Amino acid sequence: MDKTTAEKRINELRDLVRYHSRLYYELDAPELDDYEYDMLYHELLDLELEYPEFQSEDSPTQKVGGAASLKFEPVQHIVQMGSLQDVFSYEELFEFDGRVRSVIEKPEYVVEPKIDGLSVSLEYRNGIFVRGSTRGDGFVGEDVTHNLLTIASIPKKIDCPEVSYLELRGEVYISKETFKKLVDAQELAGEKPFKNPRNAAAGSLRQKDPRISAKRGLDIFIFNIQQCEGKTFASHSESLDFVKSLGFPVSVLYNRYSNIHEAVENIKYIGENRENFTFDIDGAVIKVNNLLEREQLGSTAKYPKWAVAFKYPPEEKITTLLDIEVKVGRTGALTPTAVFEPIQLAGTSVSRAVLHNQDFIDSKNINIGDSIIVRKAGEIIPEVVALAAKGPKEGTFKLPEHCPACGTKAVREADEAVLRCPNPNCPAQLLRSLIHFASRDAMDIDGMGPAILSMLVEKGIIKSQADIYTIKAEDISSIERMGAKSAANLISAIEKSKSAGLARLVYALGIRNIGRKTADILAERFGSIDELMAADFDELCSIDGFGDVMAKSLIDYFTLEQSKVLIEKLRGFGIDLTAEKKEKTDIFAGLTFVLTGTLPTMTRNEASDIIIANGGKVSSSVSKKTSFVLAGEEAGSKLTKAQSLGVKIIDENEFLEMVKQ
Repeated sequence: MDKTTAEKRINELRDLVRYHSRLYYELDAPELDDYEYDMLYHELLDLELEYPEFQSEDSPTQKVGGAASLKFEPVQHIVQMGSLQDVFSYEELFEFDGRVRSVIEKPEYVVEPKIDGLSVSLEYRNGIFVRGSTRGDGFVGEDVTHNLLTIASIPKKIDCPEVSYLELRGEVYISKETFKKLVDAQELAGEKPFKNPRNAAAGSLRQKDPRISAKRGLDIFIFNIQQCEGKTFASHSESLDFVKSLGFPVSVLYNRYSNIHEAVENIKYIGENRENFTFDIDGAVIKVNNLLEREQLGSTAKYPKWAVAFKYPPEEKITTLLDIEVKVGRTGALTPTAVFEPIQLAGTSVSRAVLHNQDFIDSKNINIGDSIIVRKAGEIIPEVVALAAKGPKEGTFKLPEHCPACGTKAVREADEAVLRCPNPNCPAQLLRSLIHFASRDAMDIDGMGPAILSMLVEKGIIKSQADIYTIKAEDISSIERMGAKSAANLISAIEKSKSAGLARLVYALGIRNIGRKTADILAERFGSIDELMAADFDELCSIDGFGDVMAKSLIDYFTLEQSKVLIEKLRGFGIDLTAEKKEKTDIFAGLTFVLTGTLPTMTRNEASDIIIANGGKVSSSVSKKTSFVLAGEEAGSKLTKAQSLGVKIIDENEFLEMVKQ
């Protein structure tokens, strides 16, 4: 590679690594799996070493982790929370040993599984847990004390009078079993599920509301003492024994080895048995055990020289694609699943993997009978990587044109990769539709959550949204843990929802591309469900902010016979199908707001209602013309863009003060 090509590739890789680092460390929403990211990172590192004239201080290879979030108080780390150098082959482990033995004659090593979670610091003063923080960029992290307090395995008080101050470093994680339950619950609620346990742990810990963290089943392992006042240690293993004696969970394995060959054999053993761990691991860590020898070895600007992290490559196998099953998900998406000859991956038998959509199938050029390459993403979720060889069938598998559950013609919106069944009463979509219908921003039926609805559907009591209004108290009290009082409260909430009004009802119907704000606009414009159903395409398109896609979604929905039947049933049960005229002011006239993140006391839809009712506009994207960005917790890229453009950022309190003026 010549210098010009190398410089161009280095710049490309820096942009890619920065982009994917931010998704991984700061937004907890990676697009690449760990192995793919590692390969990009190490290609960049190798090129920078080969062409040192292109090295730069702002390169992602010179930084640790991600930046601390603005939504938490910053914490300055007295002892840097650095990262370890990754290696990917046993040869690199022997090279590491050679570098160590060039300084230390007979090093002793400790090997531990590398847990895939979020690195944190725990601080104790006089035995009391006083603060917890994330790693951040290694120098500055985020104060997440209240969230860490929700983790049952973290001692809130320790009995060690001789130690006046103790700082520990650990890894917060979610077990495989808890992760599966969390993903199942997210899919049931129609939410985007976490991609892997690491992102579930990171996303759960970095919540502003500790109650959310408490529900996620977080756990922790301690793997290092950062600071200790009142006690000293000769070795790493001795320090872990001490931490364990105080009641902290430490690694299930931290074995000592007198030579690199034994250590490597243990690393192989961990890799071969990682499926037996209750938590996800992405490698093993090898460290020099003696703490004085660590000081002799020292560190580079980014990594300690006394430890490396061995990363296990994803295991891939070739198998035969026996069938492609197509099922209708809770959002109406037609989801294809590959069924293949069973293979052993990461110690378990695997025979199925989701194929996502038609574009994914086309990109792999696969059909029934083909040989395919399969691996486990994050050691948990099987995925089809590529075509190995074509089978007897020509061409590529095509999804059916009609819904396999109800026979309605499937549709694909112009900006989507997913093929969907548009029938809101499709039996495969029933539970998800009911959950949405009863949710807070829709009909707001307090107490009618996913668990209750699931049981009512299983018992055959509810078969459509309209059936909610036929429920009797005895139907509810027959459900486990639902007594007479709970039944009475739920019946009262159902009755109350009848007066929710047209805007909430339109949103509750779950019409594609029609959100709460859009439902408000429609309710105000047409005043009744009958007027809305009678509106034609051109009339809908004439509404400010409406386009062809929204108009088509409405026309398609109200054209369905099932939709007409549902509306008439709701009318018969006394549901309010009209809109109450709202008084308007003009205090926000000429102003455009963008909403991002989670607000403390109101939903973004409720805030949008206030803005629109007071003459303002709500936009989905930030530009120089944006007047204000109303930001809550977990504000993402919109907040970043607002900061770069100099757009004024306000919180909920400032917003409510503006409304009062």
